[in-house]
Amino acid sequence: MHPSDQAVLAETRRQFFARGARGIGGIALASMLAENGLGDSQIGVTSSDSLPGLPHFAPKAKRCIYLHAMGAPPQMDLLDHKPKMKDWYDKDLPASIRQGQRLTTMTSGQSRFPIAPSVFKFKQHGQSGAWISELLPNVAKMADDIAIIRSMHTEAINHEPAITFIQTGRQVAGRPCIGSWLAYGLGSMNNDLPTFAVMNAERSHPKAGVQAISARLWSAGFLSAKYAGVGLRGGTNPVLYIQNPDGVSSEVRRTMLDGLSELNRLQHAKIGDPETLARIEQFEMAFRMQSSVPEMSDLASEPESTFKRWGEEAKQPGKFQNAALMARRLIERGTRFVQIYHRGWDVHSFAPEVLPAQARDVDQASYALIQDLKERGLFEDTLVIWGGEFGRTIYSQGKLTPTDYGRDHHPRCYSLWMAGGGVKGGVVHGETDDFSYNIVKDPVHIRDFQATILHLFGIDHERFTHKHQGLDAKLTGVEPAHVVKEILA
Repeated sequence: MHPSDQAVLAETRRQFFARGARGIGGIALASMLAENGLGDSQIGVTSSDSLPGLPHFAPKAKRCIYLHAMGAPPQMDLLDHKPKMKDWYDKDLPASIRQGQRLTTMTSGQSRFPIAPSVFKFKQHGQSGAWISELLPNVAKMADDIAIIRSMHTEAINHEPAITFIQTGRQVAGRPCIGSWLAYGLGSMNNDLPTFAVMNAERSHPKAGVQAISARLWSAGFLSAKYAGVGLRGGTNPVLYIQNPDGVSSEVRRTMLDGLSELNRLQHAKIGDPETLARIEQFEMAFRMQSSVPEMSDLASEPESTFKRWGEEAKQPGKFQNAALMARRLIERGTRFVQIYHRGWDVHSFAPEVLPAQARDVDQASYALIQDLKERGLFEDTLVIWGGEFGRTIYSQGKLTPTDYGRDHHPRCYSLWMAGGGVKGGVVHGETDDFSYNIVKDPVHIRDFQATILHLFGIDHERFTHKHQGLDAKLTGVEPAHVVKEILA
């Protein structure tokens, strides 16, 4: 017997009526929405496909641009000033500071752990007096717009589990990422563009360490596949395979999709698998993106003043500046969550040589992004995040000289910044010891960070769940997580 026939025969009376009720309810809901003029997508309004009861309270953020510095930037070279370390040059890290914390295999065999003070200068900026590196002069100019968290920490000590942890709430792959959770809970603001979009940006220095990256980072996990991130590339063809093949007109493609949709609906009537409906939606989205994505990615509509602010690199596909500019164009057209992975921050060696190039991209693009959002009236309800998956050691990995050093992984403390979307500007939260090795004030765990993001979107992380394998799964998991109220506006 065919598996589909077996599934139909095995279906219980209760399952049959439940499936029928869902179909009738969906038809009724669509009819009511159409009558009230809510059936069509409207950018900037509450989505009609959000979960019932969401948001839990009035949100401050409607959309998010998450700039992930892949490879882990060294906090003591950028945002966590440690002037006393100059007196510790080439001295061993005290055992009282290390406290027996584990090391990676890349430095655990070293005979000593010599302190490597940052070669970069710091100054205080803004009303908060935030100490910011000379590598980030433009970020420094907006010190009163951003909140710097210097006390982030995690348990993961290697890149793959650490990135997976901060993106999905688990070190093991297979869970939904933040973008998917928000797409699932709050729905779309523009049916012609992805609710959740993902871009990768190349490194800026040939010696910069590059981490592997895979689509499972923007997977929907156990949620429906329609909530997964849509990968966008630079250039004139941002999404693979959505354009019609040579010789196939839009009319032929439309006819083909209508036929395929009917076949899928017949299959769904037999099996009742919701992923069949998700597949129909994905095909329809791809068809609509044939016109919406080329318009979004066409930078010819940008005035020359844009590139004076962003730099000429913003015209070059694959560059971080280009991806960040595309992110701005996406969110102003209704995309809810844009994730950018910027590779090249894995500075196990050549840190003084590599960091200026990496920081130059981030610095100018971050400033340009914030200014653009302000001018367009989007800053107040767009959350912008920049940071990596863990921190870096104050001691040098490998050979240390006055002008050269490398830094190993360090999960016990690191820095990131957030802005817009309900974040209080001009705040510096958390404090580390003189070695930037341990947190001495206001620790912020990965789960706290995730709970805070959800809170800004009007979501109580404790109440935002999805039934999976008999459990109420959450982004923040089962261990305690707390909203970082000190950075909220």
